[in-house]
Amino acid sequence: MKTHPDKIKTALVMPGGGARGAFQVGVLKAIAEILPRGCQNPFPIISGTSAGAINSVVLASKSKRFHIAVAELAHVWRNFESNQVFRDDSWTMLKSSLHWMASIILGGALVGTPRSLLNNVPLRRLLDSNIRFPLIEQAIRDGDLHALAVTAAGYGSARSTTFFQAASDTKEWTRKRRIGLRSRMDLDHLMASVAVPMIFSPVLIDGEYFGDGAMRQATPLSPAIHLGADRILVVGIRDETADPSPTPSQPQTFPSLAHIAGYMLDTLFMDGLYSDLERITRINQLVDSVPESDRSDALKQVRPIDTMVVLPSQDLRDIAYKHRKAMPVTLRALLRGISGKSHSANRLLSFLLFERQYTRELIELGYKDAMAVREELEQFVRGGAVPRLIAPSRVEYDLSGFDS
Repeated sequence: MKTHPDKIKTALVMPGGGARGAFQVGVLKAIAEILPRGCQNPFPIISGTSAGAINSVVLASKSKRFHIAVAELAHVWRNFESNQVFRDDSWTMLKSSLHWMASIILGGALVGTPRSLLNNVPLRRLLDSNIRFPLIEQAIRDGDLHALAVTAAGYGSARSTTFFQAASDTKEWTRKRRIGLRSRMDLDHLMASVAVPMIFSPVLIDGEYFGDGAMRQATPLSPAIHLGADRILVVGIRDETADPSPTPSQPQTFPSLAHIAGYMLDTLFMDGLYSDLERITRINQLVDSVPESDRSDALKQVRPIDTMVVLPSQDLRDIAYKHRKAMPVTLRALLRGISGKSHSANRLLSFLLFERQYTRELIELGYKDAMAVREELEQFVRGGAVPRLIAPSRVEYDLSGFDS
């Protein structure tokens, strides 16, 4: 059963977020329930980064049966354990810690420089056994998929590189510090996109090492637009309610290494997205403010992009803290060592807690938050008439108004 409207290309964009990617699966689960059973993937363009790239590739490889793809994703995420993502046994963790310590003390002499903090060979094996990459090309040939994009960051070129597999008429692109390269997607592209700096090892592709796609990705919606999207559904992984600012009477405690690391990951995965959303909103407002008959030739080449954003309604740090004891003892000890007795590791914990107790709650939260906007979501996905921007009120307010 076809669900792609004849003239509207709806893109699905899923940014990175480590274990927070389970929230995206909950949103997909709601979409699968909203759409008729047996339908094809409703998103002809799919773009993902880091953990979002994993969800994207699975959907693309099973484009003919959207419900089956979502069910398989949910099964994996609902039963996650850390040892499916990285080696968490005591001996491996001890060797890694000693290697880093010796490398720092000896300046890399004798022991060499460590490649990463954690070994994610288990994740590579898990993905290799669950994803059939040749099905992506078949889906494109059959018209079930227009394009799949996976973004990684090149350490040598210092560019954001989007590897895409798409219909033959899709062109590559080159911009300042970002390019789009036509590629036959494989496991290395996926592992490169999830290679969080310092935590997981970079991946060598065509002579260059690549790391997590969120690095250098100042415009995360750009790949979907280059690939022809008319509207974009973004599934984020961060509650946008700001923390209260410290005051002289209640000053902030000195930030721990865990606090800083979590802050960096949060910035890496999400801040570029909101800048890009704000940019698209401003362009839409500019285009819509000028009657079509009065638009200049330059303005006629700019097309407005409908955008819908689904975000967690709860703070994922609080959920992670609730399930912190599910994390392996070795990792808990590591986090305790870099955070002390404070709760400053909660943000970092929310990215690294690949345990079923946590991921299951995030799936349910994603499902609930998507179903809370069921009517708008169905209209958006099925190509109906929608506003230029659909987002939680707190985000829509920030994105929609010009500063006075």
